[in-house]
Amino acid sequence: MGARRLKLGFMMHGNGTGWGDWRHPAAHPGASTDFGYYRRQAQVAEAAKFDFLFVADSVHITPKSSPHYLNRFEPLTILSALAAVTDRIGLVGTLTVSYAEPYNVARQFASLDHISGGRAGWNVVTSWLEGSARNFSRDKHYDHATRYRLAAEHLDVVQGLWDSWEDDALVHDKASGRFFDPEKLHRLDHRGPFFQVEGPLNIARSPQGQPVIFQAGASEDGRNFAAARSDAIFVQDDDLLSARAYYADVKRRAAGFGRNPADLFVLPGLRPVIGSTEEEAERKYRDFIALTSIEDALLIMARSFNEHDFSQYDLDAPFPEVERFAQNSNRSTSERVIRLAREGNLTLRETAQRFATPRTDFVGTPEQVADAFERWFLEPAADGFVYNNSLPDELSVFAETVIPILQDRGLFRREYEGTTFRDSLGLAKPVNRHTSRRIAAE
Repeated sequence: MGARRLKLGFMMHGNGTGWGDWRHPAAHPGASTDFGYYRRQAQVAEAAKFDFLFVADSVHITPKSSPHYLNRFEPLTILSALAAVTDRIGLVGTLTVSYAEPYNVARQFASLDHISGGRAGWNVVTSWLEGSARNFSRDKHYDHATRYRLAAEHLDVVQGLWDSWEDDALVHDKASGRFFDPEKLHRLDHRGPFFQVEGPLNIARSPQGQPVIFQAGASEDGRNFAAARSDAIFVQDDDLLSARAYYADVKRRAAGFGRNPADLFVLPGLRPVIGSTEEEAERKYRDFIALTSIEDALLIMARSFNEHDFSQYDLDAPFPEVERFAQNSNRSTSERVIRLAREGNLTLRETAQRFATPRTDFVGTPEQVADAFERWFLEPAADGFVYNNSLPDELSVFAETVIPILQDRGLFRREYEGTTFRDSLGLAKPVNRHTSRRIAAE
């Protein structure tokens, strides 16, 4: 087994994560639907040997949604296009179980895995915005607990469908006219509380066997689901102490589910700001926070409270009592916001500003940023990170200045380990369940 090394993903967020990122003088406001822009970013990330590209998603917007979310590519579509212009980098797309049929999801990700030569990953989410239901002929969104029960069954079905065909089922024997071995094609015949799916899937088992599973929940239900079922967890945490506690907790849960904790990667999201000097880094950080007005900060925070209108409160009064708006929304993030406000005795203005533009360990010179990566990795508080641009073209700065330092320290690869996403992560290809049973019976 090789030395433990950082896993790095790049969040493809078009014209920016925040509400005001597109206003930067160097920003491309139309980037979220510009394939050329996505292609250039993907190729920069691949040249730097990133493990994967990550495309986030949601299925509901309002006029107050961020510019990127108002007008952007659908994840599987853009990732399929990027598969044709990259060779080794993983391709992770977000798709909600609450509003997608398992059969379609299994086909889509199996197709992406074939198209890319084994580089697909699925970020399994349940969606938290109440308005999502109204885009899918439902009056009400599933409650939090129901969403996770549905997610577990949905993933069971998708992974069962991915095993419809054994790896050697397609024999293609022209002489006999035998296209496939019928004993190695299997119906699923699933009947559960949420789904009834016969199968089999109409595409052969993909190069990875099973695409890599990501999960982004950090609530109690989310932690258990991720620890039991996912290969990687995308988490938002900018504090080293709390990140270390979260890391230890989900690794302990993974072991409790009978898994090797080393096979579960904890990947916090971050937005580094890098300057050639500390002074330049500080100037760039001021440019970064200047892109977010207090009005934007309130909107950013509101997403985790089911788009609650924070503008109705006095900005300089104590943080309001809004717990009830968090119960069926993004519970982990909303609880973190409330805890930040209560523990710091912060006003609404202070809470929104700290949440929207936190001052993290990842602001400084290339050496200082590399030090922060190493510190979080060795604590351990992370197995790697999902990198997100703080300013336009910061990815190139990171690739040219920080990546070489991490490589020189032996913390990050110089070349890809293989051809598939699982090869990069050091994860074995799962054995087809039907093949495994046959071998055991023999």
